[in-house]
Amino acid sequence: MSGIVVSSRVRLARNYQDLPFRNRMSPQQAEECVERTLAALRDLPEAYHFRTLRGLDDVERKALVEAHLISPDLLGHGDKGAALIRQDEKISIMMNEEDHLRIQGFAKGENLPDAMENALSIDDTLQRHLAFAFDHQLGYLTACPTNIGTGMRASIMLHLPMLTLLKQMGKVNQLAAKLGLTIRGIYGEGSEAQGNLYQLSNQVTLGRTEREITEAVTAVAKQMAEMEKVFREKTVAKDALAFEDQLYRSYGLLSHARRMSVKEFMVHWSNLRLGAAMEMLPISPDDCDRLLTNAQPGHVQKAAGRTLEPREIDEKRSEMIRSALNGGT
Repeated sequence: MSGIVVSSRVRLARNYQDLPFRNRMSPQQAEECVERTLAALRDLPEAYHFRTLRGLDDVERKALVEAHLISPDLLGHGDKGAALIRQDEKISIMMNEEDHLRIQGFAKGENLPDAMENALSIDDTLQRHLAFAFDHQLGYLTACPTNIGTGMRASIMLHLPMLTLLKQMGKVNQLAAKLGLTIRGIYGEGSEAQGNLYQLSNQVTLGRTEREITEAVTAVAKQMAEMEKVFREKTVAKDALAFEDQLYRSYGLLSHARRMSVKEFMVHWSNLRLGAAMEMLPISPDDCDRLLTNAQPGHVQKAAGRTLEPREIDEKRSEMIRSALNGGT
């Protein structure tokens, strides 16, 4: 799945036994949720950064969402929200989102076991000190019934430009649905598949163990990656020059454009990463993935150190892309 799978994530939903669900919490109870979480995790060996929504401006909030370290839903829950983020960004703990806690573990490529280990390490630490809402029949109790059980969502992000171009995603969605999985866009539920990026995840958490969930998601991801690989090879075999021309046109535009919207960038970025994965362009998939995050509006403004007008964002984005691809010329 090398070059097709971008990243893996495991998210655990947890609620404290003695606090009401988030939508019924008082401001004091929301603060208690944050304080007890921080107290239980204060002796973690790694370095973490603590962020409260009320302490962040709009640019910083957008940048955290773009990096998948917090969810768009957390932003919608007012200033009660907070996050504890490990310095290497392999773990993020959201507080006062839909549930009291959303513990996220991340890993590069197809590596759900590592992502799960990262998330469960925090879960284990918390449970040594605190009690979560749990039923011996139902499992972990959550604000949304679809998360009851393990409370775990395992997801793999894949780059599927050829399956998208050749209109195969309908078949892929049917395959996933039959196995209790779902496919969403780049930022999860309700988001678009910008850049031909898709998140494959389990739809149900009740009645399946953590291992069964990760195995099911990994198995389908492998099938999707194999389908994408076959269509890439067939397209090259049909007209290699046309395929290469498409990739280099995007590479040329990204290397020299002076103003580019995020929508246009995502189209050309998809071709850039496709060429990188197939070793047809002078850039690595990892560099493409860093470029993907850094070119988003929040990151562009964060790098500039100020809020920018839309036109300025498009100009700064192009400047940053040129610098990444050819030294800023």
